[in-house]
Amino acid sequence: MIGDYKPFVEEAVIREIEILAKRLKGIKVLHVNSTREGGGVAEILHRLVLLMNEVGVKTDWKVIKGDKKFFTFTKKLHNLLHMPGRFEIDSEEVVYYLKITYENFERIDTENYDVVIIHDPQPMGLIAKKVKGQKWIWRCHVDTSTPDPAAWKFIETFINAYDACIFHMPEFVYEKIKIPTFTIRPSIDPLHPKNVDLSPEEIKKIVSVFGVDPEKPIILQVSRFDRLKDPFGVMRAYRMVKKKYASQLVLLGGFAPDDPEGEEVFRELKEQAEGDKDIFLLNLPPDSHREVNAFQRAATVVVQKSLREGFGLVVSEAMWKGKPVVGSNVGGIKRQVVHGVTGYLVNTVEGAAWRIRQLLANAELRESMGNHAIERVRHRFLIIRHLRDYLLLISKLISSAPIL
Repeated sequence: MIGDYKPFVEEAVIREIEILAKRLKGIKVLHVNSTREGGGVAEILHRLVLLMNEVGVKTDWKVIKGDKKFFTFTKKLHNLLHMPGRFEIDSEEVVYYLKITYENFERIDTENYDVVIIHDPQPMGLIAKKVKGQKWIWRCHVDTSTPDPAAWKFIETFINAYDACIFHMPEFVYEKIKIPTFTIRPSIDPLHPKNVDLSPEEIKKIVSVFGVDPEKPIILQVSRFDRLKDPFGVMRAYRMVKKKYASQLVLLGGFAPDDPEGEEVFRELKEQAEGDKDIFLLNLPPDSHREVNAFQRAATVVVQKSLREGFGLVVSEAMWKGKPVVGSNVGGIKRQVVHGVTGYLVNTVEGAAWRIRQLLANAELRESMGNHAIERVRHRFLIIRHLRDYLLLISKLISSAPIL
């Protein structure tokens, strides 16, 4: 299976992974997160865990359980870690978080692993189960560069018991962290159904099923229905664009089990879109990979208008398909989009509308940017590089050499 990636990466990279995997023979690794479907973390783990086992590193993946009250709190915590807010964390919420965490102690066996990787705040409290000889890593998928003080105080309850933590970008490393930190960029899998080549006929067929005209310019944003993704701002930008260019807007997303706000955001978007036959709100199941693929390939311009963003892998997905991306100048988006080369970075709704119009007006520019985008993803954001980075870090942690 690892050999299937040879068309996308250099032979030396495959060889390096094989050498690292041999060094880790006999090591058992566990990933823990809060959902098996919906969102970028689950999507990465589906492929990464498979590949780690494929190269000979015994790896499991387990998911904590929680109810709506638990995930409502962790969603609030997620938002507060991105930036200070008007909400406070009260003691009752903390007690309930600890209660659900304790209930997961019995459900999730962590003792029989050499390395445990905990993804995001939801399962972070499992660190209390750490036993002698283990290495625990906290993998943070959100932008914690300017967190709300109360949210960070909560994180500090657990973080210093970990051996290391991983962030997407150096800028996300909050200055108060006392343990070793590492940077590993997320990735997409070129062999995933969401990213494989599709025929023009299949693309048109899938898009048409949803009532979208494949011959009319399509402005697309793919993301969870989340306020931080700013779908409302995308809708405003589209309405500015439509005054000059006939076009369609597709907001394609879904609800994640650990995000109770999604349904509320979707209802509000439906109200705002009412009466405009060229706005399509598509709430699709998490396994709608070929549908997402088809829409990204059918799109004329792809937008990612996030207010804050951990990374935003949908940007790399679109770039891999040769699409210029108009993205907010925040978080991981600005690490993916090279302004003026693979797309444009913007700071306002008006700026987004301006750049979308510019791309709609110039097919040659779209093609040039799309070609550059493909090569940028090839060299920086594919899963083989991601796998190598994990193996390197695990090797470092279990060796006797000190972490510098």
